[in-house]
Amino acid sequence: MSLINSTIKPFKTTAFHDGEFVEVNDSSLSGKWSVVFFYPADFTFVCPTELGDLADNYDEFKKLGVEIYSVSTDTHFTHKAWHDSSDTIRKISYPMLGDPTGTISRNFEVMIEADGLAERGTFVIDPEGVIQIVEITAGGIGRDASELLRKVKAAQYVAAHPGEVCPAKWKEGEATLAPSLDLVGKI
Repeated sequence: MSLINSTIKPFKTTAFHDGEFVEVNDSSLSGKWSVVFFYPADFTFVCPTELGDLADNYDEFKKLGVEIYSVSTDTHFTHKAWHDSSDTIRKISYPMLGDPTGTISRNFEVMIEADGLAERGTFVIDPEGVIQIVEITAGGIGRDASELLRKVKAAQYVAAHPGEVCPAKWKEGEATLAPSLDLVGKI
C-alpha cells in the first residue's frame, strides 16, 4: 500500500538542531510544508554529500516555507559528533532527527530490518500532515536537492491550484495542464 495521500503517524524524538538537543514530534510538522529526508547512517560516504547538498539549498527551501528534517537511526549524540567533526555536516542548520528505536523509519516504511538502518527515502508532507511525494532510492544512489526543490514547487502549485496538474519537467512559471475530456489523446 502506498503512503501517498496518507497522514503521517505519531512520533517523538530528539534532534540535534542549531547546536542544541530539541524535541521534534509529528506535531512539529503541522502547519507547514516539510521534507523528511531519511539516510542510512552518519559517518558514511554518500550520506554527507546528500546532506551537504540540502544544506547548500536550505535557504531556497525556507523561502518556500519548507522545513527539512533529516533522519537516520543514529542518536542525536552521534549527529552532534558528526556535525562537530565534518566540514560538510557543519553547514547543516536544519534539524537532524535521531531514530535509534527505528520508530520513525518504520512509520515511513523505510526501515531495513536486517541492518537496523533506513533506506534513502524522501517524503514531502503538506501542512495538513499528508504525504504528497515519496521517493526511495537504492543505497548507492545519491539524491539531488535541486530536483527535490522542483518537486516541492510542483506539489505546492498543485495544492494551491485545484484542477491543474504539472507535466513532466515542469518548472515554476511554466504552463500547467487542466485535465479535461478535450485533452484526452491530444498530448
